[in-house]
Amino acid sequence: MHVPPFPIFHPSRYQPGGFHDGAGHVTPLRHLAKVLHSRGFHVTFVNSEYNHRRLLRSRGAGALAGLDDFRFETIPDGLPPPSESDNDDVTQDIPTVCTSFLTHGPAAFGALLARLNSEPGTPPVSCVIPDGVMSFAQRVASDMGILAPAFWTTSACGFMGYLHYAELIDRGYVPLKDESYLTNGYLDTVLDWVPGMPGIRLRDMPSFIRTTDRDEFMLNFDSGEAQNARHAQGLILNTFDAVEHDVVDALRHIFPRVYTVGPLLTFAGTAAARRPEVGAIGGNLWKEDASCLRWLDAQQPGSVVYVNFGSITVMSPAHLAEFAWGLARCGRPFLWVIRPDLVAGEKAMLPEEFVSETKERGIFLSWCPQEQVLEHPATGLFLTHSGWNSTLESISAGAMDGEKSMDMRAKAMAWKEKAVAATEEGGTSSAGIDRLVEFLLAGGDHAS
Repeated sequence: MHVPPFPIFHPSRYQPGGFHDGAGHVTPLRHLAKVLHSRGFHVTFVNSEYNHRRLLRSRGAGALAGLDDFRFETIPDGLPPPSESDNDDVTQDIPTVCTSFLTHGPAAFGALLARLNSEPGTPPVSCVIPDGVMSFAQRVASDMGILAPAFWTTSACGFMGYLHYAELIDRGYVPLKDESYLTNGYLDTVLDWVPGMPGIRLRDMPSFIRTTDRDEFMLNFDSGEAQNARHAQGLILNTFDAVEHDVVDALRHIFPRVYTVGPLLTFAGTAAARRPEVGAIGGNLWKEDASCLRWLDAQQPGSVVYVNFGSITVMSPAHLAEFAWGLARCGRPFLWVIRPDLVAGEKAMLPEEFVSETKERGIFLSWCPQEQVLEHPATGLFLTHSGWNSTLESISAGAMDGEKSMDMRAKAMAWKEKAVAATEEGGTSSAGIDRLVEFLLAGGDHAS
């Protein structure tokens, strides 16, 4: 879940930081960087050295060559380099890399900022926008007198959940008393005190609460990082008001400055259309196989099941086989993204009988251009881990077919229209971008 990227801005200069190891964090940070670059900011995009190497492998050196006013930098994560026997094209162990960044990140990032500020002919860094779960960068920037709003790449609901982890612990809801609490109905407990989320149940909170261990790393890490956002000079969210109105409104009563700027992929697409060379910058951590688009061209409209569990979800071999036989039984053509590290601790192996039975109607890829797949008319259903990026991309893509196709299409198109309205001139997210730009240019002073 969490390893850098983040952008650094210079009012000319801004610095996004993307240290997080998951595509769900790197991608929206890259989109935000492109949007702000289109508004005249000079951008330095900071990756971990590990992620930078993966991006080079997936897209080639040209994708990270950058421009004079959009460049890439790296900082080390503090972990030993992978050995020759290690697969270094997979997501790193999240607790390990987050722990290492907590220890080694501040000094490395501080040194990078000092170097950038000493470069002749380069404007000084005016703003750092770190991934919300890399708050050490927020502290380093603030200590150097640099503006540092936090960018949480989750939904507003997800962030509100993390923000209330500490209270769940204080009130005794978490950790669970024992494993039976996962199945005995306890998770259906209604939490009637979480702002903007009436009727939310314990099971609806971000899943790290499902532990019996008070010292579980991700429970404490995400709780602490969410609390650190309270010290940021602003909160940026990749969402739009219509889809999460109540919780966004509640957050605005907690944080003095909240900027809803999503779906960022729509704004980034507009920026790329204006300057194609910017659109080509960056890329996914896995190499995208675009051959699937030709395969989709040959399928009937609305007929294909698209399966992708995101960049960090792992499952057991038994669960992989269960999903496989579900696809076999549904009888539909399918496109299934199976990452090299999808199965925990071993290579993903599908049952031979399943492969034989479905070879005429299914294709398997290690990664694909998801936005194009979702927008393709042949795609009728998206089986997903429900990550926030995938949710926003589904909303932006619009209609999909199903057994209740008329009702589903109407609802999907209604959400798409709301997303479009939010990003058009005068829309809530367009206004959010305007307010964010004003805030950054003003250095945080006298800005809304």
